[in-house]
Order: sequence, then C-alpha cells, then structure tokens
Amino acid sequence: MLNINNLKVSIDEKEILKGLSLKINKGEVHALMGPNGSGKSTLSYVLSGKEKYQVNGGSVDFKDNNLLDMDVDERANNGLFLAFQYPMEIPGVQTSFFLRTAMNAKRKFNNKPELDALEFAKELKKKSQELNINPDMLKRDLNVNYSGGEKKKQEILQLSMLDPDLAILDETDSGLDIDALRIVSEGVNKARNSENSFLVITHYQRLLNYIKPDFVHIIADGRIVKSGDYSLALELEEQGYEKMAQA
Repeated sequence: MLNINNLKVSIDEKEILKGLSLKINKGEVHALMGPNGSGKSTLSYVLSGKEKYQVNGGSVDFKDNNLLDMDVDERANNGLFLAFQYPMEIPGVQTSFFLRTAMNAKRKFNNKPELDALEFAKELKKKSQELNINPDMLKRDLNVNYSGGEKKKQEILQLSMLDPDLAILDETDSGLDIDALRIVSEGVNKARNSENSFLVITHYQRLLNYIKPDFVHIIADGRIVKSGDYSLALELEEQGYEKMAQA
C-alpha cells in the first residue's frame, strides 16, 4: 500500500525528516508516536502534498506509483486521506455540499457514475447517524463555529463517506473529550477492513486504547527509532519518549 524509503525532507532550509523508512501493507493499522518536533506532522503533510516542504532524498510509493509525482487532487482521488490536527474552516460552503462534491469528484476520477441527490442523502444520513452527528450540522458552513469535537467528527464522517485506501489521522485525538474520542474512534474502527490501511499519528497512548494498531513506531529527530506491536505504546507510556529514543 505505502512504502517510504529513506525519506529526507526540509522546510525553510531546516531538515526535519532525516532518512525515515516505513512500510504499510493493505489491511494494516500503524501508529506513529513521538514528541513535538520529531517530524510526525511533517510526514503527514509531505504525504498529502502540502506545499513548501522540500524532499531532499528517498522515495514514497503508494499503490505501486510514485506518490511524490502526484498533485494533491491526484493523491486524494487515488485513495489517500488526511484528517488534519486543525481542520480548516471554509465559510460559504455547506458541509453536505462539500461532501457530495468530494465524493463525486473521486467517483468521476475513477470512472464511476456520480451519486444523485437522493443516493447521496441516504448515504449521508446513514453515516452521520453512526457517528452521532446532528443533522443540523450538515447544513452549516464547513467547520465554521464548530467545536473541536465537532470538527473531528466531521473529518471522520468525510473518511467514512470517501472510503479511502489509506487514511492518515494526524493527532485526531487532540482536543477531544472522552465521549467525542469514543465516537470518533468507533467511526474509525467501523471504517477498518482488509482492503484499507491507517496511519494513526498521536502523542498519547490513550487513543490506541480505542483504535488498536497492528504496529507501533516511535519517531525521534526525523527517524523511526523503534517499532513493535501495541505493547510498545504501553511501554512508552511508562518510560517516556526520551528514555525510549535512547533504548
């Protein structure tokens, strides 16, 4: 699904990723954990195609194609999804309109017929009910005056509707209370299947109590310094980043 080999990335002439390698196969859930400034969000931005980041070396293959050669739209339409740590507000664009436009753009790219209004409404109602999303929220401008929890639920709704091959969750647990964390995690778990993959980026082990990963990786100073199964997250919770990075 995703194969990152010796990736080196800088921004404003400062090197952030210093030879990061990671392979995610179809059907796997990987967690990436690390302190502030270690390169977690930089990795998510580079994979999703955010500008201003300079790739200085290495390669990234997504579904056997060079991801770095794709523009942002092409990455999304090919099945890559990024849930932002701080979702963007888009005044004047109704949430339901945004979702329908995104779904039909992806379907058109993949030579599938677009959903008509009735088909879309049925699917949106089903998915929003699963996430306990108030229907009134879908009539509001995208993320405008949403609470932090509402923004995260909205992104998981996007994930559920778009059904990506690889979803990158960049600190989705940031700012969530216990109830919102549970609802968001349940949405992610319902989306998991043998055909898709997830990269869950987080500071804390608490999210992984709800979304159990197959593999856990610790990143420090722009490289993955240790990998293991879920028990590695528990070990990290006890020992802290500094000690684990030196182990």
